[in-house]
Amino acid sequence: MSEATIQSGKPCVLVTGGAGYIGSHAVLALKDAGWSVAVIDNFTTGFRFAVPDDVPLYEGDIEDGALVAKIIAEQSIGAIMHFAGSIVVPESVSDPLKYYHNNTVKSRALIEAAVKAEVPHFIFSSTAATYGTPEVSPVTEETPRVPINPYGWSKLMTEQMLGDTAAAHPMNYCALRYFNVAGADPRARTGQSTAGATHLIKVAVEAALGKREHVGVFGTDFDTPDGTGVRDYIHVSDLAAAHVLALDALIEQPDRSLTMNCGYGRGFSVLEVLDAVDRVTNMKIDRRFEGRRAGDSASLVSDPARIRATLPWEPKHADLDEIIGHALAWERKLTEIRGNG
Repeated sequence: MSEATIQSGKPCVLVTGGAGYIGSHAVLALKDAGWSVAVIDNFTTGFRFAVPDDVPLYEGDIEDGALVAKIIAEQSIGAIMHFAGSIVVPESVSDPLKYYHNNTVKSRALIEAAVKAEVPHFIFSSTAATYGTPEVSPVTEETPRVPINPYGWSKLMTEQMLGDTAAAHPMNYCALRYFNVAGADPRARTGQSTAGATHLIKVAVEAALGKREHVGVFGTDFDTPDGTGVRDYIHVSDLAAAHVLALDALIEQPDRSLTMNCGYGRGFSVLEVLDAVDRVTNMKIDRRFEGRRAGDSASLVSDPARIRATLPWEPKHADLDEIIGHALAWERKLTEIRGNG
């Protein structure tokens, strides 16, 4: 057992995709809460600078069972937070096999490694895309799961694997279904760094800083008040905090598994978000109206009642302007990081 584990009394947590956007925030949230952490990342979309220097970092793939077994043994891993995967909805439509491989096949290999090593707790980065185009909004966890794109299906399949595995082996799990994740660490320690990202707020702050000429608005004929897609935007640091609390809950009740929405229960349209970016930046970003993207739904807004009732989760950044402000601050810092080589 590692010295850090002995000192804290908490098991070391393996964070897959810990050099990526949400994973790197989870690493910080765990460390801030006194957990020891190890990271595995293949650096397809992750960055070394996103991982603190004192966190053991393994470059490799979660599909590599021997490597995962080695990490679990070396770091005395007692829980896994699984973020590694592909997340671009239109790409999943054009290249579905990539998504079923990266998100489903590789997750199966990771779950198998966890079972073999008797890791008792598993937290999975799932998505509201599992709901497809829900007939009722806001969306509860009991809303029918009918994905409309391979990304959503790839995540739902992993949820199913976890449920079946937990029924057959001494493991409990939590599947957190994210709505639209945005923002950055309030202290600008990490943020969304992927080049060519498709997240609206990331794209908009890039445009505000002159990194893009315009922002595309994909679809103006959705069944929403202004015709553009409506989403529930959650600050990435609030989301990371939910993972730490979920881990506490899994350890506290090892016979219970959880599935919970992660959102604020409030939706904003694309145009409302762009208006907010204009307001925060005090400038007017060029908007280009284009056709709908494949796999996009009209509206996805969470009902967060279950997570509020289950965890002592109190979001600290549930304000659209604050989310945009943190994303903007990180984008400026990212310019400095890349400018310095």
